[in-house]
Amino acid sequence: MRQLFVLDPLRQINPLKDSSAALMQAAERAGDQVWASTPADLIALGDVPWVVAAPVVTDPWVTPGARERLALSEFDVIWMRKDPPVDEAYLYASHLLDVAERAGVRVLNRPSALRAWNEKLGALRFSRWMAPTLVAGRVSELIGFAQEQGEVVLKPLGGRAGLGVIRVRAEAPGLKALLELVTEQERMPVMAQRFLPEVSEGDKRILLVDGDPLGAVNRKPQEGEFRSNLAVGGQAEATQLTPREEKICAALAPALRAEGLFFVGIDVIGGMLSEINVTSPTGVREVERLMGVPLGDQVIALLHALH
Repeated sequence: MRQLFVLDPLRQINPLKDSSAALMQAAERAGDQVWASTPADLIALGDVPWVVAAPVVTDPWVTPGARERLALSEFDVIWMRKDPPVDEAYLYASHLLDVAERAGVRVLNRPSALRAWNEKLGALRFSRWMAPTLVAGRVSELIGFAQEQGEVVLKPLGGRAGLGVIRVRAEAPGLKALLELVTEQERMPVMAQRFLPEVSEGDKRILLVDGDPLGAVNRKPQEGEFRSNLAVGGQAEATQLTPREEKICAALAPALRAEGLFFVGIDVIGGMLSEINVTSPTGVREVERLMGVPLGDQVIALLHALH
């Protein structure tokens, strides 16, 4: 099998932490040809998709070969693994990958689903599994919700890695001014969720592959911090799924499979679904290290079985 990974420049990737590196190395161990490009290397000549890509030797990380101009139809699988933000460049790249999909290439995750499943808003269709959640741009609506819940977490809809996430009490001085700031004077909606004290025990990242949970890690926040993202200092630890978490995964599975979301990371706090991460989910290295599970190899083996 020939696999293309569309991702950030290889020099920016830390192979000890990055899930893309784990998947690329697993593909190479499986005997696949591994190629790499950035979104800027995608081309559409009419309705024929092309790419300028390099073959890579991934272990030891990383030795790229000479770049070549190839038709995307020459690849069996294309992984869209560019890290957020989901900006204009990302969206245009996803449209170019639509052209590859029309040419019969399997793109993971499906480009249309990457556009449709905002990592905050996508979870709303499963709101019965979530803490009370409001998405609004009107300050009055957000204040009313905060007063109902007592304490809330505010999240920018385009945020990632815990950036811009704020915890605030309803009675906090200056709440109205803060909401005016985060909504850019009521121009941008934000997500408000009831604060879950259980986050002190961790935020569980569960990795689903073709709808099935293959691994999970618990991420505990630093002392004095409520955000557990690894990017802001959270510490990963081994964990197992609870019966409720297994039910959440089962509830999500049909929609994920139907919409071509092959590799997904969900976040669960205190048994409540928080986010559904579809763009470039992380956690493979942590699962492999802490749980002793060869997750990257399992993902590639499942991909081979489905191909």
